[in-house]
Amino acid sequence: MKFLKGFGLVAACWLSTAAADVQPASVYDKARDRAIPVEITYPESHTQCSEKAPCPVAFLGAGYGMSHTDYTFLAKVLNKHGYLVVAIGHELPGDPPLSVSGNLFETRSENWLRGAKTLAFLHDELQSTITGYDFNHLTLVGHSNGGDIAAWLGNQGEPYVKQIITLDHRRVPLPKTKAIKVLSIRASDFPADPGVLPSEAEQAEFGSCVVTIPKARHDDIADFGPGWLKDKITLLVHLHLAGDSCPQLQKA
Repeated sequence: MKFLKGFGLVAACWLSTAAADVQPASVYDKARDRAIPVEITYPESHTQCSEKAPCPVAFLGAGYGMSHTDYTFLAKVLNKHGYLVVAIGHELPGDPPLSVSGNLFETRSENWLRGAKTLAFLHDELQSTITGYDFNHLTLVGHSNGGDIAAWLGNQGEPYVKQIITLDHRRVPLPKTKAIKVLSIRASDFPADPGVLPSEAEQAEFGSCVVTIPKARHDDIADFGPGWLKDKITLLVHLHLAGDSCPQLQKA
């Protein structure tokens, strides 16, 4: 596995690859002694990305126990919309297991805080290594625990977080601010904890959007899930990125 930190030639090589190429690597966080697995895919329009006209960036986080490489269907729709996608492996061998007892918001906060630190580190590290992309208008995408991590960072007020798309995250409240565009796509088998999702009034006030997919299962939101579900999620993300309104998404 390649390490990105300190290898400018490697990064330059990545930028010259075809958009369909997948670039696995590990980015080393020296302060925390963590080799963070990432998989980078480039937008179809990557030849048009430059420092003068930077293309957008999305960080993609997996559900707990899932691989960061299990969401290529999401990476593809983001790539088609011009995004550089960085899929991130948050859990490493030796990390504490995700708590399953007690007040989960309290007992799991260690995991979410660690994940948010990883996102912040990658924001700082990659923008100094990969040119032609706008890391200061960042989109965070996450399934389940990956969505909780995205929401956790969004609530910390980092100015570079501009958009969050969660897929059936259930524990961490989404940011309530007009500064961050929010879409939460919901499965149907488990409810989110109280206060996690914006109410209809809050959606109207802050411009956020919640869309539930009937008969969708939480554990099926991945590459191995049914085709109809992946197609539905792909459509919703496509419409959202294209600028469709929440009522249009809810009717899609």
